[in-house]
Amino acid sequence: MIASAAFWSNWGWAAATAVLGIVFFALVLRQYVARRRMHQLAWAIGLLFYAVAAAMEAWSESSGVWNPTVYRIYIVLAASLVGFLGLGTLYLVARKRRWGDYYFVFLIACVIVFFVGTFTVQLDMAKLVPGITVGGQALGPSLSFPRVMSLPINITGTILLFGGAAWSVWRFARRRELGYRAWANVLIAAGAALLAFLGSRARLGNTAGLYPAEMVAAALMLAGFLLAGTLDKGARKARAQRRAAGEQAAAE
Repeated sequence: MIASAAFWSNWGWAAATAVLGIVFFALVLRQYVARRRMHQLAWAIGLLFYAVAAAMEAWSESSGVWNPTVYRIYIVLAASLVGFLGLGTLYLVARKRRWGDYYFVFLIACVIVFFVGTFTVQLDMAKLVPGITVGGQALGPSLSFPRVMSLPINITGTILLFGGAAWSVWRFARRRELGYRAWANVLIAAGAALLAFLGSRARLGNTAGLYPAEMVAAALMLAGFLLAGTLDKGARKARAQRRAAGEQAAAE
């Protein structure tokens, strides 16, 4: 039993997640540099948080010590990443940019309050130990400040991320030329759902299998992103099909 727990809490899982997160971040950042779309910037920030938080997990587990300062930063990044991924989805699907702007202001306010709170609260050092037993417990009881600040970030971010992916599946599934994007969003939605599930379990103190599950969630979302490709891919395919249909009709 002890050997099994050590295997699932091994720092290698978190290190693999960090590598996937960096790859994902680089791909999305490259798209943002080329197109300057707000949803790409928000996703890039969320994915950077994901990669850095995983790297902190790997470093702390490999060294056998959770540094209090590292933990304070880690817990904010880990709790905030879903919010930024949800923000990116909102910018992508909302018809008016101001809805994304409103949520961005709300998200930044929550993150600032959460960050300041983590550096002013007294940590429970007895729970600041390696072996994925940390979660948010070192900050205090579930609904105490500042730990409670993770709730508005995680709940809203999860709704936006999963809801946006589910809506995209329904939207693209109705258009055959964009069917590949429907399957891409199935993978993204699955990764988002797994992230939400992991966050809920961690808040309740159950972190068994957290690191490998984080890696799976990152792999699912990365696979969905790679499958989706770019918007231009579907547009070119649709134009080619319409042109072929027009040429066939003219020939007849």
